[in-house]
Amino acid sequence: MKESTKAGIAGALAGAVNGLFGAGGGMVLVPLLTAATELKDEQVFPVSVSVILPICVVSLIVSVGGGLPFSDALPYLLGSLAGGVLAGLTGHRIPVKWLHRGLGVLILWGGIRYLC
Repeated sequence: MKESTKAGIAGALAGAVNGLFGAGGGMVLVPLLTAATELKDEQVFPVSVSVILPICVVSLIVSVGGGLPFSDALPYLLGSLAGGVLAGLTGHRIPVKWLHRGLGVLILWGGIRYLC
């Protein structure tokens, strides 16, 4: 299977997860991009962010159209903007191995939290 086809499937799965659960597309996309493409580890996280951004915008538009009061989401949007800028400016200093481990811990924590 061509790499572009694998990447397209990974993007579709990330979009489906994000659309169904309102988040989590990046948690699916990072491992899929690592396995399905020839991207270097240090490229996977920025590519994931660039793919997730439009997915989140679409999810936001659909949610607002479905009755989500934008004013309720605004404090979270401002916080995530600050966190995203901070991570974008400093993330390249963190070894990729630790980013993968951190993502793994977040996935496990989230899974356990939702199961209990």
